[in-house]
Amino acid sequence: MLNPEDFTVGWICAIPTEYVAAQALLDETYDEQLELGNNKNEYAFGRIGEHKVVISVLPIGEYGTASASRVAEGMIYSFPNLRIALMVGIGGGAPSRKNDIRLGDVVVSTPSGGNGGVFQYDYGKTIQGRDFQPTGFLDQPPSILRAALAGLKTSYEMKGHKLDEAIDKALADLPRLRKKYKRPDPTTDRLYRSDIVHKNDDEPCDSGCGDDPSHLIIRSPRDEDEDDPAIHYGLIASGNQLMKDAQIRDEFAAERGILCFEMEAAGLMNHFPCLVIRGICDYSDSHKNKAWQGYAAMVAAAYAKDLLKRIAPQQVHKQETVATTVKQGDTHNHYHFGDNNRGFQVGSNVGTITGTTFHG
Repeated sequence: MLNPEDFTVGWICAIPTEYVAAQALLDETYDEQLELGNNKNEYAFGRIGEHKVVISVLPIGEYGTASASRVAEGMIYSFPNLRIALMVGIGGGAPSRKNDIRLGDVVVSTPSGGNGGVFQYDYGKTIQGRDFQPTGFLDQPPSILRAALAGLKTSYEMKGHKLDEAIDKALADLPRLRKKYKRPDPTTDRLYRSDIVHKNDDEPCDSGCGDDPSHLIIRSPRDEDEDDPAIHYGLIASGNQLMKDAQIRDEFAAERGILCFEMEAAGLMNHFPCLVIRGICDYSDSHKNKAWQGYAAMVAAAYAKDLLKRIAPQQVHKQETVATTVKQGDTHNHYHFGDNNRGFQVGSNVGTITGTTFHG
């Protein structure tokens, strides 16, 4: 019989496609359901390695930080012994000359310089004429996740990864998923120049934008000794609106080193201090489509599975519970703004804001 107190890993997805991928990568699925009182969240239960995992998904039609926060709060309340928290799913890449990000790659939120690996922004608020405003770095994930991240990164660099093998096995076990979740034809991975805008949402890029080489950024195929999909470690930008502007994307990639844009992580960091893992399904521009979403969700889930298998259960049980970490964070949270802030507008900021400076 399942007991809510036995689960030590919490895994949150934003959309059903991610929820399917997460369950497909479980080593074992528990079909039993739990009576959780007033908690109305949707849950799936299973095992990865020796870890018991509870997975939840946002309600259909709900997106962004507020909904993610509500789901996380419900999970922590109903599963009091959670010690590891993950946000796993799809995101929009921010490719640049420095970072060769392609569809199907994975971006992992990685702290640096004392800041967390997730950068919160408000899109649409205007401060001194700018429409795209940073509101701070969010707290780092727990040390147990950061240590496992370092170990897995080293292992991949030395030996390569086997993410596609894990996905192939999952699809062999669940053949109904193949059509939507297998890796698309690589010729469908097109990166358009930032000034080429998709004008008609009702017309697919194949016909509306085409494959005119003058419209595209041409990239060489990856070498045999390069990981494909590639894993990128760095900064993820999280906000409440979908990023569909290639020029703003490029600006933040250049100024801040952003690798990926998504919509939910900023809602979790105060309530669910977690690692964020995103499979890249588009380029955060106007040329969005859903062709790569299934595979991107699968490859993110496969990475999360590899990460969990690096963590010994004994280490997990020595870790403070997520609920305890959140309670301590609520006690010690502080906000620090730079000297150049003028006309700062406080909206629905979630998480710790540290050392952010806005220039007039």
